[in-house]
This record gives sequence, structure tokens and C-alpha cells, in this order.
Amino acid sequence: MTQQMRDPPLTPSKKVSAPSSPCAARRLYRNLSGKFRVGLPPIDDSLLPGRGDKERLRKSCMFQSNEALFEAVEHQELDLVQLLLSQYSLEELDLNTPNSEGLLPLDIAIMTNNVPMARILLQAGAKESPHFVSLESRSLHLATLVREAEQRVSDLTAQVVNEAPGERDGSEREKQLKGWEWRHRLFKRMKAGFEHARPPEAPSNVRLSVCSSSTLRVTFHEPLSVNSAVVTKYRVEWSCSSSFFPVLGEAAIEDLKALQYTITALCPGTQYYVQVSAYNMKGWGPAQSSVPVCAAPSSWREFDGRAPRQRGQKEALDQLLGQIKDAHQHCICHESCKVQPHVRKHSVSKSLRHLFQPTSKFVKTLKRGLYLTSIFYRDDNILVTQEDQIPIMEIDDSYSTSLVQDFLWFSKVSCLWEDISWLLQCLSPSQSSCSCILQTRLKMLQAVSQLQGMLGTQDLGRVYFEPIKDRHGNALLVTIHDLGSSQSLENMRWTLLSKLQMQRKSISSPEEPTALDMLLITLHEKLAYHRRSKQALSPGLYLGYLKLCSSVDQIRVLVPQKLPNMLCHVKVRHNHNVSREEWEWLQNLSSLDDSVLAEQNAESPQNLILQDLRAAARELMGQINIPVNQAQHFRIYSQEVLEFGEKVSFLLLLPPSDDVCTAPGQNNPYSPRSGFLTLPLQIFELVHFYTYSQAFIGQYCRVSALLELESLMSQQTLREAFSESELLAAKQKHQQVQEHMQQMEEVWREMRWIMDALQYARYKQPSGGISLAWIIDSSQEVVREKPRSNTSSQLDYLPSPTPSPETGRKHNSDLHGISDEEGSSEVFLATDSDYDSSRAQSPRDLDLISSSPSSSSIEPGCPRIGSRGLRDGAPDVLQAHELQPADPVERRRPPELFDSDFILPSRQIELLRITEKRQAFCVRTSSLEFPAICPSPRRRCPRPSSIDRCPPSKDPQPHLPPLHTRARSEEGTNSFPETSANEVLPAIEGRRPGHMILRVYPQYRTGLSKETSVKLCVTQKTPAREIVRLVVKEMNDVSRRLLGSLEEVVYREEQLQHFGLVLVVEEKERWLQDDFQPLALQNPWTRGRLCVRMKEYSPLSLQLSQATTV
Repeated sequence: MTQQMRDPPLTPSKKVSAPSSPCAARRLYRNLSGKFRVGLPPIDDSLLPGRGDKERLRKSCMFQSNEALFEAVEHQELDLVQLLLSQYSLEELDLNTPNSEGLLPLDIAIMTNNVPMARILLQAGAKESPHFVSLESRSLHLATLVREAEQRVSDLTAQVVNEAPGERDGSEREKQLKGWEWRHRLFKRMKAGFEHARPPEAPSNVRLSVCSSSTLRVTFHEPLSVNSAVVTKYRVEWSCSSSFFPVLGEAAIEDLKALQYTITALCPGTQYYVQVSAYNMKGWGPAQSSVPVCAAPSSWREFDGRAPRQRGQKEALDQLLGQIKDAHQHCICHESCKVQPHVRKHSVSKSLRHLFQPTSKFVKTLKRGLYLTSIFYRDDNILVTQEDQIPIMEIDDSYSTSLVQDFLWFSKVSCLWEDISWLLQCLSPSQSSCSCILQTRLKMLQAVSQLQGMLGTQDLGRVYFEPIKDRHGNALLVTIHDLGSSQSLENMRWTLLSKLQMQRKSISSPEEPTALDMLLITLHEKLAYHRRSKQALSPGLYLGYLKLCSSVDQIRVLVPQKLPNMLCHVKVRHNHNVSREEWEWLQNLSSLDDSVLAEQNAESPQNLILQDLRAAARELMGQINIPVNQAQHFRIYSQEVLEFGEKVSFLLLLPPSDDVCTAPGQNNPYSPRSGFLTLPLQIFELVHFYTYSQAFIGQYCRVSALLELESLMSQQTLREAFSESELLAAKQKHQQVQEHMQQMEEVWREMRWIMDALQYARYKQPSGGISLAWIIDSSQEVVREKPRSNTSSQLDYLPSPTPSPETGRKHNSDLHGISDEEGSSEVFLATDSDYDSSRAQSPRDLDLISSSPSSSSIEPGCPRIGSRGLRDGAPDVLQAHELQPADPVERRRPPELFDSDFILPSRQIELLRITEKRQAFCVRTSSLEFPAICPSPRRRCPRPSSIDRCPPSKDPQPHLPPLHTRARSEEGTNSFPETSANEVLPAIEGRRPGHMILRVYPQYRTGLSKETSVKLCVTQKTPAREIVRLVVKEMNDVSRRLLGSLEEVVYREEQLQHFGLVLVVEEKERWLQDDFQPLALQNPWTRGRLCVRMKEYSPLSLQLSQATTV
């Protein structure tokens, strides 16, 4: 075989795309011209255009993309190969076309054992050369390439030697000699790589799962060892025999992006064995059997023959809708509607001009009534009127007590935006009706029609899940529509959401915000809800949690904020199907003995789903804050596996029958963590079906909204009938409407899975379901969770507030509260009527927390022990009160459980109120917090603790025992020996009433962590100078105990003048004068952090600062 050296000059043979940037292009061409190509003249940089001139760049390309790719692979330029693959199509690169040497780019990468290069090419769709039909042919081809390259090197060497010395340097033959020497080394390296390689090992982690009654899916991972050759394809084989004789079928997998294969057209109930093997250039490796070794295609429905829920409901609704419209064939409204499609619709641009006309009917201010607004958004831009306001239309000057039902009907009307005119014409005979409900809904349709005309579009979007109400008697119905980048509406007035909020904030009343103010303040949240409510889950099997709470007029369901169209859930596995074998085993789980479960094969399908369910149940209970040892009475819904949309299945976790739905005023025994919200049950169903069965819910909403109007009108007609003929016609019409409604309810009842699950969950005799105790061993979980209870509180939600003995308001009695000393402080919560959302601050801004009246009551003989509950978010200033005797039993009472309103912890922190008390001078240092530096050789404390310290009082109380000193670790990892407080200062005696606890951060060189803090008990008369002195003195004592005699971090009394107290608020610093009294203000600040620092230009600061080399 004669191999010709490729000619260096290249001419473009096809049109190619330009690289993404000039820098990338210059690098590409420079590498190709200077490094890759033998004898290729360099490309002039003047041919490379500036940014954006792609057409000129294409014309200046002097190479073929296929040649460029070969050069890049041969020289192992990984970045350049990625650039070529991203900028050129596979046809332009001729990725699978052999070169003149019979090789493909993938062949070169594999035989040089360049694994990253081979993976990139395989993902791009590269294949091996079809010429290598056997190992012998590949070996012979490589030997030929090496021999011919060696011959060319020998010939060129002889020619170069015979040249004159002056002609040898830089001659064309010299360049060709270097090129062939390089190719000779490349071919030898490829030949050695082929000879060194061996067939790959078997694939790892081969898993077999049942996808349906006729399909199986096998997934696998790469072999643990490829034996110096990249795997280029896999083979899946299946058979009814464990010996794989005969093989019923096989499939080659060359697309290595997803290592899985679905075997279809299988016989239901037949056991199939599956194995997978890998292939590289040395051939096929050994096969690996799947886990489990065999499986039978089946579905859980085969266990009891249950029919699918979705079985012709949409068709039934289509037929019902046709019957309803047939009833209007001879009415005036229908006749006028028949010619409506032939009328030319107003163009969008003409209708949008109303936005800029001063005669706009949009409402500017809310004056007590029912209103409708539409939020059109695109990214962070909001559609506004000419007055920079969102479009609002008035529906009525008041709203009735039936607003919940009217809102539910209006939510269904959102599927009928295009039929609003038709509905209005059908309601035209009822305009003079005395029915309040009919009048309200007629005004709703009129407002929608006006808003559609003013905006020039029929689609107003989807309705937000609840109306926004205020104390002024306003109710605002909100629709939200994402225009997206594909839609363009000319002459629309857009504004940034942040700008709109700032403008509204400047004119709104912070004391009494209107519904419009509340909408704009929380518009980010509502837009996020709108986006998330349209997202669907990825395929798989999930474990959901059914929890409801009832109010006076509706039932609400608990859902996650990130996906409000679904119940709280965790993913069990990627395979959505539950086989008959798995479902039958779950149904019989309670009747199995422990010995049978213990003898279960670890690779059996039953054990695999048990392990998946166990892990998912633990994760779900952690999300909703259910202690594992209290989950014995929880159950898994055993009536059916819920199926939603495309390949999404759910198993439901049900609480005990008494706790399924929390009644008003009833404490919720299981308080979920943050990140959840509650939706009205019927609204949740609409949102859920709109995501997973949009065609059905759209048709149902149309039929339901029409029939509700038909029913109201027929009732009104029946009441107004006077003659016998009128009464007979009204009765027949009403009976016909009732029959239609009954048909619709039957169809709707078949689809309402949540009502079936709720009825099953609340049924007490007998309590059904698969007990969670059979899946999770609670005795093992209790032992596992015990260490966690010693380090931090498990409550993300604060408990329900209890009445305060002082103010009559509600305050927190949680023993795992904010204080670092157990039982030393409590949180005062304001009632809803006292809460002002406009003045609420974020949790990071709040630094004041009230201390309980029993905070100083210390049981004799019991030292104080710190708690890390909610510590990271704890504010920096603590308010204390007068000492009041408290019953120890009362003080140890466990916190009340959370109520049914699911108030977020951030909202509860926002409800903090400060009770101010000014008493006599008393200073006490307490709870110095710092990370541990070294382990203690003495007894360790299992939980973080604190240093309690206070100077002696003028009125000693000898019955109080001395406190113990403990060092508190910020990370909770190390603890320190307990020593008597007398080694540091005398014990606390006679604490005086009316003090304030401040947390101060020493921000100077202490030798300890930067997050170390000191808590001081001071009054309004304590100056900044005294606070600085106490902090420095306390830090001196701690540094001596922990760091030894390090004098560089211990400061003397005369050096205190170099320190100052700094208030840091929102990255702004304010140095306080020495005689300034921080608590002397009438209303102390509620934000910021107090720090002790060295004064900037003091000699001490200059002495301790780090030197800088110039």
C-alpha cells in the first residue's frame, strides 16, 4: 500500500461557520498554520477581521475542516477539538469519513489511548473505521503504516544528506523529513497502544427494572477497567433462560450519552434474563448479568385489575359541552355569536393605544370594592399603563361573603378567555336579575371583557391562587401572564419591576397598605409562583405527603413552594412503574415475619424497593419535621399508585387519621420546615391538573363554568315563572341542567384522586394502609437521632405562641429558643392585628429579642447549659426583664406544638416586639462565645455551653450557688473543662432587675476566632467606655486560659484608651464616643452589630499591624 503525504496547501471546499470569537479564531488558525501543518504557510493576521465580521472570516478560511480536525486529534489538542465540534456541524467536519490513510479521528484517539479525546468524539457521534473488520486487519494496517512511514523517512534522510550544506537549512525536503519523522512516531505509538490493549472488563452496576407490562429497562455503568482501550459500544442480550441459550434478542448501544436500553414488545408475566457486555478495539469483554438477574414485565394494576383513572373523561366532557351549546342553537345570543368569527378582530397595536390615551378606564386607586388586574411580564419587566401603573379594572363596589365560590368560578373562567363575549350574551337576559351571585359574575365577565379590549389581547393568563384583601374592604383578583421572548407586542409600555415597586412605595401608606400595595410588595413571589406552578416533575416514582388544614370557609392542602402543583414529595427512584411483584409484596408486608424480611435476598426486587422507600421516607420525614420515632402510625396509601402525566407516579404517605386535616385552632403535631405553603384544595386541583392533564382540566373548567351559570339562570327563571307554560318550560330547563351537572360531577369524581385518598386517610375503623413501621425500624432510628438532639434544635418552625404574663400578648415558650442559656430568654410575638408588613424587617436586620421573666430563675444546684437552637440567626441584642419567680416544672414544660397556619420562621421573627424597661445600673458579663482551640483532657460536655459571669451585687443572696464556667464552641465540636466561677470572678449574687443583654464582637487581635462574641448585661446608663472595658477584660481572661501566657493578645488597663465601640449597620460604620450611652435612646436600634476595635491611628494599632514590604 502506498500512502501519499498530504499536500500542505489547502483550498476551502465547503462553507463553514465562524468561531465564536476573534480570539478563538486567531488561536485556531495560528495553531493550524504554525504547529499542525507541515510546510503550511502562515495565515496573515490581516485576513482575520474584527469582531462581528463573520462573512469575511468565512471567506478567508484556507483549510478544510476535516483536515483541521485530524491535525487537532493527532496533536492531542483537546481544546481545539472541542472548538471545532462546537463551531462546525458533523457534515462540515466529515467526522466519520476516513482520510487517505484509512483512519478516522476516533481511531487515532483510541489507539493513542487518549481517553478524554475519545470521549468527546464519541459524544459527538464519531465511529470507528469500518475497514477494521477483525483484529488481524487492524494489526496489518498499522504495521503497513509504520513500515511505509519508516521508508519515507529513510528516503528523505538520504536526500537531505546529499544536499549541499547551504541548501539544507530550511529546505522543503528538510520540512518533509521532520513531518514524516513525526508521523512515524505517531504510527509506532498507535501500533504499541493496540498491542498493549486488551478487551474491557464487564460493565458495572447493571440494573434491571420493569417499566410496563411489556417493557424492561436495563441501566449500567462503564467497566471498572477498560484495559488501556476506550469502550466504544455495548451489547445488551436477553433470553428466557439463565444460560442465554437461545438468545431471544440483542441490541448494540453506540450512543454513549445515556448508558441504558429499553427492551420492548415483551410478553407480560414472562421472566427475562438480561446481560450486558462492553466492546473496545480488542473485541468484546465478558458479559455481566443484571440485578436482579431476571424480571417479568408487569404493572401494579394486574394485582387487582384496577382500571386507569383517565379513560375517556375528556371525550365525555366534549360530548357534554356539545349538548350545552346545542341548547343555545335557537337563542339570540348564539345566533349573534355565529357571525362573530367572520368579523375582523381589532389588531393588537390599535387596541394597545388605549394604554396611552388619557381617557383610559383603568383604576388608579382602590376605594373599597372588588377589582381585577392582569400582570403581563417578561423577565423583570412589567406591563404598565401610561400613568406607570398596572392595569386594573373595577368589578364591583363591594364583594359578598360568597367570594370564595365566586373566585373558584372565576378561576375556571380563565380557560374560557376566548368565549367571554359569548358568555356575556348568554347572560344578557339576566342583567335585570335580582340574584346577587348572577350580578357579581356578570360584572366579572364585563370587567374581563373591558380589560381584554383595553389590552388588545384575549389571553389574560392564569389566576393567582387567592384574592388579595386589605383592611379597607378591597379584594383584588390577579391574573398573571408570561409573554416570553417569542411574543412581541408593539407600543407596549414596559417598566422594571424594581422601579415600579419604588414608585409605589413612595406614595403608599406604610400603616394601612392597600391590596395594590400588598400586590406590588410581593410581586416577585407571585411571579415565582406562576413560573413554578407550570413546571412538571421529571419521570420517576415519588413518595408524597398528604396533609390538609381547614379554616372557616375552605380546606387547604400543604404543598412545597418550589413546586406548588404537587404535594410535598421526595423521589424514590427514576423508574416510575411499580411492578405487580413489588405491589403485591407491599400489600402483604404487614403479614410477613421478621425472619422472612431478614432472609430477603439483597438483590431481589422486593428488597430493592424496600431500601428505596426507606431512604425516601427518612428524607420526607426530615422535610416535614416528623420524628422517626413518632412515625409508627403513619401509613402508605395502599389503594393505588397515583399516576400523573408522562411517567410520573406517586405513593402517598398518610398521617394518622386524626391528624390528616387540622381543624381551626387545633395544634398541628407535626410542624413542617420552611419552604411550604397551603393552597385551597379546589384551587390546588386546578393547578395540578393544568400541569399534568391540561386538555382534560381545560375542558372541565369550560363545562363547569358554563353549567354553573346555566344553573343560576335556570333557578332564577324558575323563580320568575308566572304562567303554567313558563313554569313548565323553566322546570324542564332546570332539570336538563341538573342532569348535565350530574354527568359532569361523575366525570370529575373519577379524576379526583386526592378526594379518594383523603376519604381513605380519614377512615378510622379499621385504619388502612401500609404501616410505616414495617418499612422503617423506629428503634434503630431513635438511637441514630439521639446525638443530633444534643447539638441543635430540630424545629425550623417556631412553636405556637402562648399568652405573656406581662403584656397579655403571645410570646414563645420554646426551650430551644434564641438564648444561649437555656431558659434565659424568650421571644415576644405580636398578634396579627399588630403586625405592620410595611415596617417589618428582614431576619438579618433584627437584633432585639426579649428575655423571659423567668430568664434569671436558676434552680439551685443546676448550672446553666447553653442551647444552639436557632443560633446562627440569633440577633445580637437581647432584652431582659424583671426577675420573677418561676415554677421549675412550669419552666421545663415542653413547647406548644405548631398551629395550622404554618407561619414561616422568618415571618415569626418579623413579628418580634420589644418591651422596654429601664432600671438601676447593673452590669453582668455572660455567654462569651468562641470556637474551641484545643481538646480538653477532662470530662467533655455533649452539647455547646457558655460562660456565665457577673460582678458581685450590692445585695448578695447566699442561697444561690456558684455558677460553673464553660467555654462554648461555635462549631459544637470541642468542649472545655468545667471550673468554678470563683476562679474567674465571684458567683452571680443578687441580679438587679431591668437590664439589657448586648452581644458585642471583639474585632481586634485576640488569638481566637473572628466570630467570637461577648454578651453583656447593661442598662441605659452604661457608657461605651464601660462596654469596651468589660469586653477587653473578658477576652484577656479567656485568652490566658486557652492560649497560655501570650502577652501579645492580652491588653493592659492603660491600653484601653486605644479601643473604641463601633456600630456597624448595613456596611456603614459609626464610631461611638466613650461617654455615649447606647441604650439611652428612647427606641434602641433594631439593626446592626456592636464591635470593639482598635482606633485607626492609635500607636497600639500601628504597633500590632502587619509590616508591608515596599
